[in-house]
Formats: sequence, structure tokens, C-alpha cells
Amino acid sequence: MTDTTPHQEPTDSHVVVVNVMPKPEILDPQGKAVTGALVRMGYQGFSVRQGKRFEIAVTGDVTPARLDEVRQFAESLLANTVIENFEVVA
Repeated sequence: MTDTTPHQEPTDSHVVVVNVMPKPEILDPQGKAVTGALVRMGYQGFSVRQGKRFEIAVTGDVTPARLDEVRQFAESLLANTVIENFEVVA
């Protein structure tokens, strides 16, 4: 049975963001498709690269140790570091 209860963040939580983007040397077909659509819509001078954004609720204070934990699981779970770069934003 699937839980359909809406997720509620704890009231004492803070959000840490992990942005994941393809490395510059990696082709980005989704970004190219969006760039092409912009040109067809009349928008010139834009180039799009598409990535992923993760918002992570951290209970309690966001300490350097907690940010290190986020970096560790971002590197092993959220990003494929062979083809993607990531950044943690507190």
C-alpha cells in the first residue's frame, strides 16, 4: 500500500539545495532542445543546459558537518560524477 499523505517538513528544519549539472564536455540533448525552441519562439542569444535541483530538509542546525554529509550522499546518490558536477548550497 502506498502512503499518499502529503509530506510535511519538520518545523525546525532548514533547506539545503543540491544543484546537479552535466559537465561542460557532456552533450545535453534536453538543453539543446530547449535552446532550439527558444530560437523558434523568437528568443535569440540564449543557450540552455538542463540539470537537476534537489531540496533537502535538514532537521536542526546546518553545520559544516551536516553539509559534509549532504556532499557525501550527493556524490554517491544524487549525481553521476562521471558525467555530472554538483554543488551544495546552504
